[in-house]
Amino acid sequence: MTELKVECNNSCGGPQLTPEEERVLIRDIAITSENNSQEGDSFYLITQRWWQHWIDYVNQEQTNVMNDGSSMLENCDSSSRRPASIDNSDLIHDANSEESNVGIEIHDTLSEGRDYVLLPQEVWNQLYSWYGGGPALARKVISSGLSQTEYAVEVYPLRLRLFVMPKGDRCIVRISKKETIGELHKRACELFDLNLEQVCIWDYYGQRKHALMNDMDRTLDDANLQMDQDILVEVHNNANGGLSASKGASRGSGTELSQSLNLTSQGRELDNTYGISTVTTRGSSGGLIGLQNLGNTCFMNSAIQCLVHTSEFAKYFQEDYHQEINWQNPLGMVGELALAFGELLRRLWAPGRTAIAPRQFKMKLARFAPQFSGYNQHDSQELLAFLLDGLHEDLNRVKHKPYKKSKDADGRPDEEVADEYWANHIARNDSIIVDVCQGQYKSTLVCPQCHKISVTFDPFMYLSLPLQSTTTRSMTVMIFTCDGSALPFACTVTVPKQGRCRDLINALSSACSLKNNEDLKLAEVRNHLFERFLEDPLISLSAIRDDDHLVAYKIPKSLKKTLLMRLIHRCQEQDMGATQAAQNWKPFGTPLVSSISCDEVITRGDIQTVVHTMLSSLLRSESLRQADTPEPCLSLTASEKCCESSSGEACSNKDSNAVKLFKLPLQLVEESNACIDISVGEDKAIKLSSTSTSILVYVDWSQELLEKYDTRYLENLPEVFKYGPVNKKSRTEPLSLYTCLEAFLREEPLVPEDMWYCPKCKERRQASKKLDLWRLPEVLVIHLKRFSYSRSMKHKLETFVNFPIHDFDLTKYIANKNNTQRQIYELYALTNHYGGMGSGHYTAHIKLLDENRWYNFDDTHISPINEEDVKSAAAYVLFYRRVKTSDATSNGGKSGSGHNNGSSLK
Repeated sequence: MTELKVECNNSCGGPQLTPEEERVLIRDIAITSENNSQEGDSFYLITQRWWQHWIDYVNQEQTNVMNDGSSMLENCDSSSRRPASIDNSDLIHDANSEESNVGIEIHDTLSEGRDYVLLPQEVWNQLYSWYGGGPALARKVISSGLSQTEYAVEVYPLRLRLFVMPKGDRCIVRISKKETIGELHKRACELFDLNLEQVCIWDYYGQRKHALMNDMDRTLDDANLQMDQDILVEVHNNANGGLSASKGASRGSGTELSQSLNLTSQGRELDNTYGISTVTTRGSSGGLIGLQNLGNTCFMNSAIQCLVHTSEFAKYFQEDYHQEINWQNPLGMVGELALAFGELLRRLWAPGRTAIAPRQFKMKLARFAPQFSGYNQHDSQELLAFLLDGLHEDLNRVKHKPYKKSKDADGRPDEEVADEYWANHIARNDSIIVDVCQGQYKSTLVCPQCHKISVTFDPFMYLSLPLQSTTTRSMTVMIFTCDGSALPFACTVTVPKQGRCRDLINALSSACSLKNNEDLKLAEVRNHLFERFLEDPLISLSAIRDDDHLVAYKIPKSLKKTLLMRLIHRCQEQDMGATQAAQNWKPFGTPLVSSISCDEVITRGDIQTVVHTMLSSLLRSESLRQADTPEPCLSLTASEKCCESSSGEACSNKDSNAVKLFKLPLQLVEESNACIDISVGEDKAIKLSSTSTSILVYVDWSQELLEKYDTRYLENLPEVFKYGPVNKKSRTEPLSLYTCLEAFLREEPLVPEDMWYCPKCKERRQASKKLDLWRLPEVLVIHLKRFSYSRSMKHKLETFVNFPIHDFDLTKYIANKNNTQRQIYELYALTNHYGGMGSGHYTAHIKLLDENRWYNFDDTHISPINEEDVKSAAAYVLFYRRVKTSDATSNGGKSGSGHNNGSSLK
């Protein structure tokens, strides 16, 4: 671990910088570090708790100006204080194993962004010089990925268990997977006080000798060593001298780190550490056991749960399947993948409700599929494809594959050619996976020059259906007027999907008839507070999610200097004692915005007047007539400061005459974060600094006040876009599964880089290709292609696909007209992906057939869900089972009823 020799300037009596100076300095250091980062650089872990405190501390001035006000009151005692010394104790173990030689060990299930952040060494050094503390937790940048061109911080170096034979000693070591076998050899000899010439080391995976590790320049990553793997250190009394430790441990070369520093960490789970109980149902039901997340392994857990709840697989692997394991198949995993999956499936279907840690299965998976090693997030569908193919090869009943060549169609009937292709396929591929999941489609290629037609019949394991992305999106925004001239209303507009914030503002301005002397201020509201103001016109609309809540405020343009006034509504907590009343106000409703002229002195009465104007459209009519109210009153006219336009004209009001109105219980948040009551002292001036651009006011709604105003318009803020449950009366869904299928089957030209070699022209041609379904499997797996990739970016489609749960009728899509059996399918499982590219979270929805009930499988947590909640825009991979039916038709006419164009749903 790197020793730090930096003087603690601030904490040791040196000159202390202001929060703003600290923020700017750290920002500049971080930018320089990121631009010059390369492989081998050090990054430091720092606890998220301390980092967030420091972020709040250095941003407190900006928070006072832009924030919604909640942090100023709720966190004024903590966020405004300078943090104490850095304390990383919550990241590390209190004690280490006696067998360990690894120094300070961090907890095994830490997550970046939740538990810690990674800081470049220069940033850590500067923070340490100011605050001191520790301990310092340094980690190196290494190359990663299949091409070794991606870079990540190795938060969790390999932890290896060394066993010395014949002495029987053992020890645990930490070593980077980019170190060489020679370095591991040297470390082992130093730990056990052995001579290099007397020692050889073995890959002791599963405590069996797998391979002699004698290539001293090979990295541990290339040797495919996994976390917590066993290494055998074998001592020979009479060494031949053939083994020696290499002195040249290769470190590789480095390039620039990702600018975002979003480097995914690794983690692992501890055996029997988590005894998390999942949902309990009646004792006779099985299959309700969760899987522990070993560190970003939700992608694996969701796919596994769908496979183990496929009844054909559950039955097969709970019986004696070992006799079908193909131990010699060079394309398989020598049976180890099938054994690991079978063992995991049996445990998941065994009695009990304790979540299982799929550690052994993860190790097997990483051994045979290095692309899934480590603890980064991966694509659940890619893992599923590997598992299905790998299990097929491990369980292939064909021990010696014959050579089969399919003949050209040459005008023969499709039925004859398709059967020949299928027979040749089964002659080489015969397993439970083929029996259950494999189907066949017809592929037709037509040469654009000579019109040569080539027809093949190929097997498929799943269907990857495209999502036709639209170029526009609908967005709903709530419109408020600051002068009370109109009631709030929801406005839905259509904007370019990849547009900018200015496109949304322009569309809203037109839809709400914005006047020339008015501006529209757009804000995102969350939990009844301002999340952010969308002031930059170039903000991408893709950054606004469908479940966000947006509000637009009509405010007057003004030639005078104005302040932005933010009004937050608060109500009292229910069932609270009178003595605690002052401490139990919570935000509710939709916050409001207005402008107020600050060319002259602003008094408390001016604030009262502005707020009355903002709320005037909500005032119940009977409240206006209460001229004899005993409460203190003030005059409200049509010439309030908030309504001055650029032309000097006053905004309209409910009553142009002066009206006597009661005082509102308002609290003004001063720059010191203190609250002052401005319902008294009407003529008293408000103190503002010359740099103030906004003021924050709370209105505390008592029950009596709520009776005077109709606050329903402040509540139930609509989402930007609401899908909602799909029912028979609603046909407004943007896309149906039938439409996706038809896009997949539609004839289209091949892309230029995938042109076809025409056997007649003897040249590569951009032929047209047409796919047709020919033979469907018992279990049909459908992958919705939500992720798209290009050279410069990755993108996820959040399109909602309306997929049928029952009666998924594919009869009309079968090209084999001799097959008169109706092809009806029913959904029984699916995986979901929430979030964006490279991150997010996977879950599974699964129907337990014995209970006829749907459940949500979220790692260890399992909960029942209603069938109508199964559909969402997060659906990713769908699992359908064919419904056994005796309904046969001669021409497929019945199956086509209700699906004239294939895009409607029953």
